[in-house]
Amino acid sequence: MRKTKRSENGDVILLKHTLAERLRAEIVKGVLRPGEKIVEGVWGRSLGVSQGSIREAINILAKEGFVTKALGRSARVVSLNAEDVKQIYQLRGAMEGLAARLAAERGCDTSKLEQALKTMRRSAEKDDVAVLLDANLAFHLELCRLSENSYLLEHSYRILPPFFAFVRIRAIVSGQSASLWAKDFAAYQRIIDFVKEGEGEIVEQYIKRMMVRIAETAYDSWEKKPSTLRS
Repeated sequence: MRKTKRSENGDVILLKHTLAERLRAEIVKGVLRPGEKIVEGVWGRSLGVSQGSIREAINILAKEGFVTKALGRSARVVSLNAEDVKQIYQLRGAMEGLAARLAAERGCDTSKLEQALKTMRRSAEKDDVAVLLDANLAFHLELCRLSENSYLLEHSYRILPPFFAFVRIRAIVSGQSASLWAKDFAAYQRIIDFVKEGEGEIVEQYIKRMMVRIAETAYDSWEKKPSTLRS
């Protein structure tokens, strides 16, 4: 029986998402390492699909932040060095601090922030780093959304997903424990409380200081083995 056009389109969509999941797994396992090229022909032959199918899968991963693409060049697994991370935290302090101040001044609904924090706590109890980081990303994107500043939100989507994808790669490859992030849950709760209380200037400065503190140890901490952290 010949497939309808709709079912063919459905198969194409399913294929590219399945391939994206496969490549994402290879990245997270460390088979594809930060900075490494993803050669479409090589992976097409390895997985028994066309280069075009691999290209579509890579486009999905690029939107998620797991790979970077430049015009006319091969896609590469996202890679950041220690100085990159320091500068990103500096920018995040300014950007998210402003977002929180604007949100506090507007008297925003913080329910989605609270839900993201609950998910982080549950994930930490289960030691599920991947889900914890997804919820962590959701928290920061929601904070930026609450600012209702379209330019700020646009930049947050350019910066945060690739950054969190890199953190996820480094943490999972090293077998990191979710306990590394659990110590900051009280700080996240304070951010929520400050926003709810309308304390705009206080929450802005609090987030800036928080980002400076995290930046000092973040890059090295993501690759420390859990046993090292507990010693």
